Amino acid sequence: MEARVSAVLRVPGLLCLVHALARIGAEQEVENLSGLSSSPEKDIFVVRENGTTCLMAEFAAKLIVPYDVSASNYVDLITEEADIPLSRGAEMKGKCGTTESDLQISWLDKAYTLKLYFIKEGYNTSKGQEAFWKTNKIQFVYDSSERTYFKDAVNPGKYTANSHHLSALVTPAGKSYECQAQQTISLITNDHQKTVALLLSEVRIQPFDISADFVFSEEHKCPVDQREQLEETLPLILGLILGLMIVITLCVYHIHHKLTANQVQIPRDRSQYKHMG
Repeated sequence: MEARVSAVLRVPGLLCLVHALARIGAEQEVENLSGLSSSPEKDIFVVRENGTTCLMAEFAAKLIVPYDVSASNYVDLITEEADIPLSRGAEMKGKCGTTESDLQISWLDKAYTLKLYFIKEGYNTSKGQEAFWKTNKIQFVYDSSERTYFKDAVNPGKYTANSHHLSALVTPAGKSYECQAQQTISLITNDHQKTVALLLSEVRIQPFDISADFVFSEEHKCPVDQREQLEETLPLILGLILGLMIVITLCVYHIHHKLTANQVQIPRDRSQYKHMG
């Protein structure tokens, strides 16, 4: 009887736990909004917790994966490359935290899964404590037996490629990272025999401190974009400076010519004095 009573007492607690877990799961929403992108190659992902956006990511991605196939003599091996784009409509998961967040994207029946990990840190400067966030780890899991991008791979199966000592997309806290230029991040497979290249472009990411729902904070442009922007504006600036110098030179010449034209010319030859007066 005591055991039965104890079991009955434990059931409400278990029901409360299940209800709490279900409520926590319902409070987090993940949305793939790639259909709203004007670029057919760019995907948009949003993670929301408690009805508020806590992580947003927009980017175009492609992975170049080397793999072995049999040569025509069926003895030797040759290396081919699979170009795997991130598919629209991919499944996603996300986690938001105060100092750690992550985004997990899977497509083609989870044959491919890309995981991005973000961390926020602080450091001391002459101005005091300042914070920044960055991507500190990227992982790509792929199945070389999948036939869409892999053709007759030798030893097909699931492989994992990881970044090593990664510190990418470094951005001041409270800002979003933006980079239109293509960036390449190298990932090493778990057998250390292959290097997978992750190509990212048209990137806009913010994993922390989003102040408005579905709205990125002020952007922090990557060094490549900053350099390209400078290269685009530098000829315009130089042209304006050159034009201004020409205008100033013409004005000085005009003023000088006007002043010298109004001066009385005194003849140096004494014989010309008789013609004066």
